[in-house]
Amino acid sequence: MVFAVVLIAELVAVTLTLARPAAAFLNELGRVSMFLQWLALTSAAVLCYARPLLARLRATGVTAAVLGLLTANTALVSFAALWLDGDAGAPQALAGAWQFLLRNEGICVIVTAMLLRYFFVEHQWRRQVRAEARSRLEALQARIRPHFLFNSLNTIAALTRSDAARAEEAVEDLADLFRATLRDSQARPPLREELELTRMYQRIEQQRLGERLQVQWDVADLPMNARVPSLTIQPLLENAIYHGIEPLDRGGTVTITGRVADGKIEIAVLNPLAPARAAQGEHAGNRLALDNIRERLGLAYGADGALEVERAADSFKVTVRFPYEV
Repeated sequence: MVFAVVLIAELVAVTLTLARPAAAFLNELGRVSMFLQWLALTSAAVLCYARPLLARLRATGVTAAVLGLLTANTALVSFAALWLDGDAGAPQALAGAWQFLLRNEGICVIVTAMLLRYFFVEHQWRRQVRAEARSRLEALQARIRPHFLFNSLNTIAALTRSDAARAEEAVEDLADLFRATLRDSQARPPLREELELTRMYQRIEQQRLGERLQVQWDVADLPMNARVPSLTIQPLLENAIYHGIEPLDRGGTVTITGRVADGKIEIAVLNPLAPARAAQGEHAGNRLALDNIRERLGLAYGADGALEVERAADSFKVTVRFPYEV
């Protein structure tokens, strides 16, 4: 931020110097730059100290307060520059001093108004981006495939006649899974909770698929206190089962591995592919779910969050990466 302030001040200095041609361009640029750098850095300091007060005001109040603070600071820095010049008290210099002060105040008001407008537009844009991201996240959290719900209810109905204890466990897991989808979309639960939610989903599907579904977990090296966007891992297992295990007559094994590398958590989900699915290419529903997760990671972590897909002739692997944050 300090670099941005210095850069903006220097750009204004170059502009003002170019607007006032002088024989010694570099000398004039140096003089104007020194004045504007002091003005810009002291103005930034004033706004930093006033931030608690500004945070309690509305947009119009903030605009008026910022303009007032910066024009006052401009007046003080201008008087200081005149005092250092040594001629501020001379009668012949008073007219020029007032012109110097008024010119500086005018430039301050114009530049400040432009920057405030820019920051206001950027703030509105960021609010819109966050609102859209939140709505997309809530839509993803509300998305439980109807086939999964119907299959789970049919499985529970069958278990009530043969194994009441397992049916009760399946109902509890299903309730916990739906409760997670109603969680605050902005929340980032510990990785421990996200993995437990994924295991609940696995148990529900295990009741339906039986021995056809095998899941190997290799996540002992993961920090369970790390924060992760909600519903990041469970949809990957859901896709692996729906697009990989179900089409196979004998089922297969889904492998979930995790590690920490270079300060980032990496979790990979690998599933086998039926020959027909491999020939068809990536399913539209699978691609949509992966795009949603990739977009959410990007919104949450920027360039540090990523989702990568590796497709082979008989397997499909998805790897998510995000920073290790507690």
